[in-house]
Amino acid sequence: MRLSQLFTKTLREAPADEMALNAQYLIRGGFISKVMSGVYEYLPLGWRVLNKINKIIREEMDAIDGQELYMSVLQDKETWTTTGRWDSAKEVMYQFKDNSGKDFGLGWTHEEPLTKVARHFIGSYRDLPKAVYQIQTKFRNEPRAKSGLLRGREFLMKDLYSFHATERDLDEYYEKVAEAYKNIFRRTGVKAIRTLASGGLFSKFSDEFQVLSDVGEDTVFICQNCDYASNAEVAEKNGICPKCFSKDLGQTDSTDSPQVDKKMKEEKSIEVGNIFKLGSKFSTAFELNYIDEKGQSQPVMMASYGIGPSRLMATVVETNNDFNGIIWPESIAPYKAHLIVLDDKKEESEKLYRDMMRENIEVLYDDREDKTAGEKFADADLIGCPIRIVISRKTLEKNSAEIKKRNEKELNLVKLSDVIPALLDN
Repeated sequence: MRLSQLFTKTLREAPADEMALNAQYLIRGGFISKVMSGVYEYLPLGWRVLNKINKIIREEMDAIDGQELYMSVLQDKETWTTTGRWDSAKEVMYQFKDNSGKDFGLGWTHEEPLTKVARHFIGSYRDLPKAVYQIQTKFRNEPRAKSGLLRGREFLMKDLYSFHATERDLDEYYEKVAEAYKNIFRRTGVKAIRTLASGGLFSKFSDEFQVLSDVGEDTVFICQNCDYASNAEVAEKNGICPKCFSKDLGQTDSTDSPQVDKKMKEEKSIEVGNIFKLGSKFSTAFELNYIDEKGQSQPVMMASYGIGPSRLMATVVETNNDFNGIIWPESIAPYKAHLIVLDDKKEESEKLYRDMMRENIEVLYDDREDKTAGEKFADADLIGCPIRIVISRKTLEKNSAEIKKRNEKELNLVKLSDVIPALLDN
């Protein structure tokens, strides 16, 4: 893509009404455009990033036998009154009447409508287990939509739902999803910690995946000795890791044992995913039952699992940046390389651009003739592609191009003939 033809332009100053760093950099870089508080539009660069995140999510969901579908956003009241959540979730769910006076709402999650649909296809133990997911726009009446893409009123969500004959089967699949989530976060460049949490409107307890960040709205407690972590809502009041305490004391109640390394450290964090064991809560409400091997009717066991791709995108920006702009992981960067031409050396840069395109190397080519070298370098840092390539009079004196990684200061001169092989090997 030529920067001279790109739909968007960069901004020198951050929007005055945006306090969140993710929104500031994403708006300045031309990734998103703000509609109102908590509502953003994805521009070409941002949509490329989001699609790469979604591709990784789809690959991991498909690997655990998830089947993709797409549910309606427009929801009727009757479906939600079945579980009582038309009233209990009214502060979250946008609800309104149509021209005939009938009540409708906008989907903020899909346990109810999907359980209702599943009644048509699940009737026997032979129909289980099943898992379906979607990547879809959700709407939530969020009163604190002041954190850019981290907390929105309209946002993208991947929601997976699984159906099981037994709690044991549910537990096994639940752990498979947890591992898939770890893969997703690793591949998108964030370090997420599995954290015990309250289930809120979904279940008694759940597991969250939290990324440590000073700008996070959540508070978590992390053991300094093992992998245990909990949200502040369910944290141990004495500040001692229950996992280490139980292991060291053999499940006794004695408090005489040394407490070294059992202390939980308090941290701020961003929630990037959550998983819930629903049990038979929704299947009982909708009479979603199956006939077991003995001919007996049993309620289907369920779980739901969520990841916000747009929130994940914002988290990457919040945790991968410097004073100059975004530092994208290559796996989700809008382009792998940012090619810059200086000193009117268009002939050489055009050839390299064509060669990169021919080799299917994703490249953003700054061919603009009305920008200074400083402006081009500033835009490259702001947009944050992993590799910057510069062709100038100085580099061509050595028949080379200058290559620099976005997250490093070191500059390297590489022969023009070696640029493509270097990019393909990187």
